[in-house]
Amino acid sequence: MTSMQQDNLLVKLYHSKKTIFTLKDVALLWTENDYKNLRAKVAYYVKNGGLVRLRNGIYAKDKNYNVRELATSLVTPSYISFETVLRDEGVIFQHYESIFAAGSRPREITCDGRNFIYRQLQKEILYNPMGIVNDSGIAIATKERAFLDTIYLSPKFYFDNLRSINWETCFELVKIYKNQELIKRLKRYQKNYAQ
Repeated sequence: MTSMQQDNLLVKLYHSKKTIFTLKDVALLWTENDYKNLRAKVAYYVKNGGLVRLRNGIYAKDKNYNVRELATSLVTPSYISFETVLRDEGVIFQHYESIFAAGSRPREITCDGRNFIYRQLQKEILYNPMGIVNDSGIAIATKERAFLDTIYLSPKFYFDNLRSINWETCFELVKIYKNQELIKRLKRYQKNYAQ
C-alpha cells in the first residue's frame, strides 16, 4: 500500500460524520472485502495514531468521540434511554456518570474508562421505532419513550419533574409494550402528577 493510498483511507474515515467505527463500518468505507487485509490496515493505523482502538473491533478517529455513539456501537441493537434521556430532559435531576441504554440482554460494559449499562427489553419493543429518534446516527429515545421504558422495568421509579411529559404521546406509545399493567401504571403516574 502506497503512502497516497494510506492517506486516502484515513481521509475517508475523517470525512465521515461518525466518530466511532466498527470493523464493519471501516470495511464499508474502505470497500475492503478481505477481512485479514482489513485487520492489517486497521492495526497499522492504530499503531501509527491514525485511529484509536477502544475495544476489540471498535475504533475512534481520536479521543474526542461521541460517548453515546460508542454506547450504541458497543451493543447492537441498542438505543439510548432511561436515566440518560430523562436527565437530559429534566424529568429526573440525579446525575449519573453511566450511560443507560436499552438492549437485547442486560449487561454492564466499561470501555475507555466509561460505564455503559444496558437494560433488557423484549425484541418486539426494542425493534419498534416508535418514540426513537436518530440524532446524527445515534438512536435515542424521546422523553416519553424513555419514561415508558423506565416504568416498564421499574414500576415504582421516582421522577422529579413530569411537567414536560406529553401524556397523549405516552398513551400512543404504551401500545407497543402490549402490557396491561404498564397502562395502569401510566394512568397512576398521570393521575398523581395531576394532583
